[in-house]
Amino acid sequence: MLYTIIIVIIVIAAILLGLVVLMQNSKGGGLTDSFASSQQLMGVRKTTDFMEKATWTIAIVIVVLSFVTSFMASSNTRKVQVQGSKANQVKTTAPIVQQPVMPTAPMPETPTTPEE
Repeated sequence: MLYTIIIVIIVIAAILLGLVVLMQNSKGGGLTDSFASSQQLMGVRKTTDFMEKATWTIAIVIVVLSFVTSFMASSNTRKVQVQGSKANQVKTTAPIVQQPVMPTAPMPETPTTPEE
């Protein structure tokens, strides 16, 4: 359950990272040029600083959550392997019960053929 929640957070962060990168001001202008009201409130430089900090923050969140999910997946794999090896140990250490052997009738030594 926790693994799924972290994966969903990673997907949302990746979408946000894409949006933040698209909103950044490039050399030829970007989407921040069309947001005149945000530039008037914070100024051009503050908007650029905010976008850069947001980009780095979201990227770091994605990397950290990716490592967390990697460790969670490897620990789940180890648990399955340990459970599987314990099951094999139980199978191999179980005592072998031998069935009693029923006596068989003795075979004739050599077949006899009638002489003529």
